[in-house]
Amino acid sequence: MSAGVWLRLGRVSNLPTVWSNVMAGLALGGALEFRPRVFVLWFALSLFYVGGMYLNDAFDRHIDAVERPKRPIPSGQVSARNVFLLGFCMLVDGIIGTVLVASSAGICAYPAAASGLALAGLIVFYNVYHKQNPLSPVLMGACRVMVYVTAVFALRDSIPTAVLWGALALWCYLIGLTYAAKQEAFNRLTRLWPLAFIGVPVVYGVCLAIRQPLAWPFLILFVAWALYALRFLRAGPSRAVPQAVVRLIAGIALLDALFIAATGSWSWALVAVGLCAATRLFQRVIPGT
Repeated sequence: MSAGVWLRLGRVSNLPTVWSNVMAGLALGGALEFRPRVFVLWFALSLFYVGGMYLNDAFDRHIDAVERPKRPIPSGQVSARNVFLLGFCMLVDGIIGTVLVASSAGICAYPAAASGLALAGLIVFYNVYHKQNPLSPVLMGACRVMVYVTAVFALRDSIPTAVLWGALALWCYLIGLTYAAKQEAFNRLTRLWPLAFIGVPVVYGVCLAIRQPLAWPFLILFVAWALYALRFLRAGPSRAVPQAVVRLIAGIALLDALFIAATGSWSWALVAVGLCAATRLFQRVIPGT
């Protein structure tokens, strides 16, 4: 079996948005620094993401056999057993990596361990129940929120209020995104109102930019990108839900860039913008959904 199958299973093209999540969480928590442990934290949180994607395919294998038979497991390119094993191992390794980062930072590792366990639990719960659960977009958003929280607990022993507000705005964005993603197999949208959640971080972004003018260019870029992505959801023969979804996923990094810029870290914010571009580039090689 080729390495491309494993990369596709893990949706690794979207990993830059996990890295930007880590950066945004740390920036809001006042812990963003250019040190090796931050890059170790990138790797640990990446394991949570890839492991979660593996489990998503493993748990959805029977549904995919009907709706998307070309996925790696239904098409016989890989066994569900191996995917389950690797997925759960990655979650465990992600928890261990997070704890090691906390220990290297000289802080109590228990909050990092608890946060990592909570993130792993949410990932498993989402993958088991997301198909029949109308609140699955809320669960998916909660998983990304816990990336913020876990990253901060790896380098700090408390969560500042700014992290919570940023996480709430990210949560709303993910609710709208995940709702659209649930419809991509059928290229349809049964309701439009869940997409309004995407507007919440825009409102919050205006509040941030008023306090920190440096955030305005990043806010404008995020809004322009979101509108560009949503254009693919217009009713009619040109509707392309999958195209909207991959662009909205890349937009996570732009939202992170906005939050980072609001802390005054313009150089790190530019890195997050670059991670958005990297996500779109990687999605052209490895499907992001």
